[in-house]
Amino acid sequence: MLKDKPVIAPHECVDCPIRHRAVCARCDVNELEELEAIKYYRSYEAGQTVIWSGDRMDFVGTVVSGIGTLTQTMEDGRTQMVGLLLPSDFVGRPGRDGSAYDVVATTDLVMCCFRKRPFEQMMERTPHLSQRLLEMTLDELDAAREWMLVLGRKTAREKIASLLSIVARRDASLKLGVPDGPLVFDLPLTREAMADYLGLTLETVSRQISALKRDGVIHLEGKRHVTIPDFTRLMEEAGDDSDGGMLV
Repeated sequence: MLKDKPVIAPHECVDCPIRHRAVCARCDVNELEELEAIKYYRSYEAGQTVIWSGDRMDFVGTVVSGIGTLTQTMEDGRTQMVGLLLPSDFVGRPGRDGSAYDVVATTDLVMCCFRKRPFEQMMERTPHLSQRLLEMTLDELDAAREWMLVLGRKTAREKIASLLSIVARRDASLKLGVPDGPLVFDLPLTREAMADYLGLTLETVSRQISALKRDGVIHLEGKRHVTIPDFTRLMEEAGDDSDGGMLV
């Protein structure tokens, strides 16, 4: 197995491009300095396992760039992707020794990691850090419940549109934008990964993306560069009410 690679910190905390969405969003200058003292960066190649289910975790952290997946494996070896990790998402659980899921880098991934015990001690002294993590955990729970609807009730076309809307809204929020007017982003998942996550075949994913392109819902350059000319229409294709809200 490839080993994760330590990397030079790409950002100071005060200049971090995801900090406004991350667990440290409300930390002041002194608290950021304390976090600087316990953090380190790790990079993972696409396809590399970050942590195996049941393994002891000596760190928690935040996805800085790239996408990861949360996967569970059944006793007979079958696997199911149960969640996505997008930039600013938190990995690991303070107070829990091990990981409940396999965490795998779907694309090249950079994580800002904190040594676990010092982070837990800082949470005890810093109520707003604990509060922010609680808010993120509740948002994650809401997203999981919404995704149950996507997988259980939506058509293949609606599933593809829903996934595109999630990625588009997260990309816009990281850029401090709003889903109003054309949205342009690079789709970080291969069609094979999309099929796995959505419970569809590769052929179905390709066919539905082509249909959305043909109908003008999306514009596509190559396989990954996506333009959404009308976000409201995409949300309608996803079978959702479009209120212009952000994914939080």
